[in-house]
Amino acid sequence: MSRITITVNGQALVGNTHQPLLEQIEQAGLQPEFQCRNGVCGACRCKLDKGAVSQQDAMAYLAAGEILTCRSTPRESVDLEFDYQVSLVTKKAANL
Repeated sequence: MSRITITVNGQALVGNTHQPLLEQIEQAGLQPEFQCRNGVCGACRCKLDKGAVSQQDAMAYLAAGEILTCRSTPRESVDLEFDYQVSLVTKKAANL
């Protein structure tokens, strides 16, 4: 497993080369749009500005330079740009 940087709309996150981008972005506390998680709906579509990914087959339409985060695993550090502001998930404190 290689440690890489995933930049989402200018915000740098630490990532890896074995998990889909959608999972890694969520684990970092961001909440991108998605619906199906299997490449059919296209809701997780974004622009790949820099880097390279391995993308599994998908049915959603993609324009040149676009990827689906649910079907893409980074091969190196990547810069992604969503057409909207990706929201930060606030985690609730556990009652101890």
